[in-house]
Amino acid sequence: MEPKKYILTMLVENEPGVTARITGLFAGRGYNIETICGAPTANPKMSRITITTKAHPLQLEQCMKQIKRLVNVIKLRDMTGEEAVKREMAIVCVESKPDTQKSLLKIIEKYNGKIIDASQENYIFEITDKENRIDELLALLDPFGVKKLARSGLLALYRES
Repeated sequence: MEPKKYILTMLVENEPGVTARITGLFAGRGYNIETICGAPTANPKMSRITITTKAHPLQLEQCMKQIKRLVNVIKLRDMTGEEAVKREMAIVCVESKPDTQKSLLKIIEKYNGKIIDASQENYIFEITDKENRIDELLALLDPFGVKKLARSGLLALYRES
């Protein structure tokens, strides 16, 4: 059975070393973190950490039990399902030659990208969307020459009823 991709989000105390303890737990058990994103919430005493990882269901269950035992973890949720709103941001630097500028701009516009820096040789733009849409866009941009790429990692929140 192939490992499945999971999205875990946790509310933690906003204190030094919390992220290190969580990532250490993953590393110590041989679990790979594909993406990690953490930042303070509306309450400055708490942070939200979102991690994507690939694991077998039993591995994930063990990992979640161990995360819950950490002192600074307030709440842990598996956000893998469809009931969560998930987004990722990417900043992309792509080659911009005079003969390809119009088609390049059309592609960026189609994916609701926003140019944040432009020169005669390059465009730097940002996009916020679902992970698979960013992957689609990057595949379309590959022939133009993606020079640099920075991705935020996945963010997720459950929809409120």
